[in-house]
Amino acid sequence: MNYKSIFILFLLFSLSLNAQTIQRWNSGGKLNPLQANMDIRHYTISLEVDISNQRINGFVETDLILAHPADTILFDLIDIFKVKKIIVEKQIVSFSRKNDKIFITAGKKFNEGKHKVRIEYEGKPPIAARPPWNGGFTWTTDKNGKPWVVINDQLDGAKVYFPCKDHPSDEPNEGVDLFITVPKGLTVAAFGLLQGTSSKGNTTTFHWKTNYTISNYCILFNIADYQLVSRPYKTILGHTVPMDYYILRQDANKAQSVLDIRERDTHILEKYFGEYPWIKEKIGIAEVPNPGMEHQTMITYGDPFNYQRFGGQNYSANLFHEFAHEWWANKVTNKDWAHEWIQEGIASYAEALCFRELTGEKGYDSMLLYFKNRIENKKPVVQGEEVNTQDTYTRDIYFKGAIFMNTLRYVIGDEIFFPTLKKLATDPNYTYDNFVTTTDVEKLFSNESKINLKPLFDFYLRTTNVLEITIKQTDVTSWTVQAKQIPMTLPIEISGSNGSTKVNLTMQPIKIESVTPPVVDLGGHYLKRVIIE
Repeated sequence: MNYKSIFILFLLFSLSLNAQTIQRWNSGGKLNPLQANMDIRHYTISLEVDISNQRINGFVETDLILAHPADTILFDLIDIFKVKKIIVEKQIVSFSRKNDKIFITAGKKFNEGKHKVRIEYEGKPPIAARPPWNGGFTWTTDKNGKPWVVINDQLDGAKVYFPCKDHPSDEPNEGVDLFITVPKGLTVAAFGLLQGTSSKGNTTTFHWKTNYTISNYCILFNIADYQLVSRPYKTILGHTVPMDYYILRQDANKAQSVLDIRERDTHILEKYFGEYPWIKEKIGIAEVPNPGMEHQTMITYGDPFNYQRFGGQNYSANLFHEFAHEWWANKVTNKDWAHEWIQEGIASYAEALCFRELTGEKGYDSMLLYFKNRIENKKPVVQGEEVNTQDTYTRDIYFKGAIFMNTLRYVIGDEIFFPTLKKLATDPNYTYDNFVTTTDVEKLFSNESKINLKPLFDFYLRTTNVLEITIKQTDVTSWTVQAKQIPMTLPIEISGSNGSTKVNLTMQPIKIESVTPPVVDLGGHYLKRVIIE
């Protein structure tokens, strides 16, 4: 989508938060002790999708480990659905429902260790009133009248369509098997690799599987009259990965231009963040009728074929931003929604890096100026710990997060910043099975730069403060530049009639000789307020 569209959609989303007619659920927040005791290892999801009646019916089988014996096993599933039966270790067990939760009991304690829980259920999933932000299903048709069904659930949680542990701090470490049954003639596009299809009567079942860890909100599928268009891609480390585009059959002649963009964008992202993360599976795209999302190995593309031209090349913000999430969200995952800026802010910053490659530093600067002008700064980006999606989700996690990365680049310099950013995206301590917080990111950059950056992180991310600088004339050609509000000593460029100089700004006044008022931070590296006295 173009940037004007992004702004409009953010405005619509903000309005939707207060709309009483749209039901919303929260994801994340304070982790229930019953779920803190659970380690999810694997999901098997088997559903029949009744498109004509907009219903789903089937089961989810979850392999999990209890750290300690428990009276209750707790799953999340919105109350819209009817739970028909629950089986634990081949035994039918009792359960109760309350506040979109399933409390499973067996009359005796569940032992610590491995358990297999099968939940059979059915119902009409919620319809996404404003996808991708308002979670649920979108039931529509293509231009030829063929069914087109997609799911979005990041902010509301995967519980809007399957029983799960709905918290970002736990992912199925041993992957997911997905069996989706649809009317014959339609195709299911999903994460991982297609294991095969089987037909029965007038239906076809698609079996998709991933062995990677995967966030709940990426465990999704799309249904349409898709045509698969594919080509191989060789990664920066020499691995060959299929680029698979599930495009509506009616649009198949547009596929190669999208794959051209995807190939170029992959090269750019690999340069800054390391090899494409899912080399054992695919670089996937699925066409959808709404703004795209970062669904692991199957990014959705919802602004078809509306390109901008930069540096003589086609560019799509929708395609690029969601694809950047393969590194920032899917590979590097925040432990708690309180730290969502790590995913969204760095994925947005990646857009500026793309412009750096396409049009040079001036293009990079123009993208950052766009971001800076859209910062609201009404509440901190990081509002504590164990924060749910509705509380943490503002446009500042995108725009202020990206601007902070630019500030960090300036403070520590390119020779430290870019290798450290790549280390965050490639080091096993921060990727795949592991999760990150703002403190983890701060410590990494502090250690690599040998600068205590915690005051800067806190200032930008945990407050709404901005750098406050006073410029005061002391004589005809004499001035002082002084920080009135600053988290730490910061490098800054000051320009005057005698040229520019880079100094370390502190609370102490800096004397400048200039026949004109000096200009501070002409490059716009900081969020700041400048007062000339």
